[in-house]
Amino acid sequence: MIMKYDFTSILNRHGQDSLAVDGLGQRPGMTPEPPQEGFDFIPMWVADMNFPVVPTIQEAIIERAKQPHFGYFAPRDEYFDEIIKWHETRNGVEGLTKECIGYENGVLGGVVSTLKSFMQPGDAVLLHSPTYIGFTGCIENAGFKIVHSPLVLDENGTWRMDFEDMEKKLAENNIHAAVFCSPHNPTGRVWEREEIEQAMELYKKYDCVVVSDEIWSDIIMPGHKHIPTQSVSEDARNRTVALYAPSKTFNLAGLVGSYHIIYNKYLRDRETATASKAHYNDMNVLSMHALIGAYKPEGYEWVDELCEVLGKNVDYAYDYITEHFKGVTLSKPEGTYMLFLDCTEWLEEHGRDIAWLQKAGWNVGVGWQDGRPFHGPNAIRMNLAVPFSRVQEAFDRLDKYVFNA
Repeated sequence: MIMKYDFTSILNRHGQDSLAVDGLGQRPGMTPEPPQEGFDFIPMWVADMNFPVVPTIQEAIIERAKQPHFGYFAPRDEYFDEIIKWHETRNGVEGLTKECIGYENGVLGGVVSTLKSFMQPGDAVLLHSPTYIGFTGCIENAGFKIVHSPLVLDENGTWRMDFEDMEKKLAENNIHAAVFCSPHNPTGRVWEREEIEQAMELYKKYDCVVVSDEIWSDIIMPGHKHIPTQSVSEDARNRTVALYAPSKTFNLAGLVGSYHIIYNKYLRDRETATASKAHYNDMNVLSMHALIGAYKPEGYEWVDELCEVLGKNVDYAYDYITEHFKGVTLSKPEGTYMLFLDCTEWLEEHGRDIAWLQKAGWNVGVGWQDGRPFHGPNAIRMNLAVPFSRVQEAFDRLDKYVFNA
């Protein structure tokens, strides 16, 4: 496939306010440490990308920045129109209107606002584990109790929901709220329609408000398809707050700008009321124009190419690990650009612990991430949203200096 856009240049992000490369060693236990002398750093930890953005984003921001005024503003109709068209075109969504769309100052803010609308501090919420570290932080900081239902690997090495365990946890803990991650972070699972239907039937049975984090919904590997949670039934449509953002798709996290889709008016009124109380949940005018630029026709092309590039990176990494790193196992991601490596067997065989292993990678410039905060006791999370040449270099170093040294 001949690429129209640039996914091969190695960006120099140093000194450009980039946490991924300039934040090394700043937060022990969270950020990687700088490499030893002789190795450059390959950013493979925090979930942002190392590719130039689609040019229409910069063009939209620059065009607006030319206007010599940045006062109070209201979102223009084009903002809502582009969101509606994006979901209709990419996900087959029908019946989405402007009234159902609302700005969120980050997906995690939307999670907390929804839970606060229907729960009291100390109430329990159901999540699957492994669990995105952001969920853990925001939900616990808001005073809620997380109850985990572990995902399980089937005979083909595919992560599955354990519906029997989910029902047991819902019943025993009197749970009426759930956070659902689709596609799932950190495992990379893209749920099939039947799986979502079965989960939503359980949430219906136990009368749960569902927060569906679908921020990864555009980053899907070839051969898989994202199914919006709200699309699987009329009940799902009415009990679910779905959260999206162009930030993960187009690498715009530094601009901040997420949004919710809520069809049920009562649900929408309660969530919006809660989100408004802190008086911070207001859109940035340049963030609005960035979304409009991202959702242009060129953005559709760019995302299609991105998924092809990431699919190649995933195939290479998965094959390399399974062929060269004995004792390291993983489920091949179907979406996202993250790997979640289970290093249990390797660590046992070599008498090491996961802290030693992650530091060994950091020493040679492979900036992978500790998987323990994601509820993987011997796991490492690894970001593949880098040029293919960097993927090759990273695994060559891990082979020579870490796993087979």
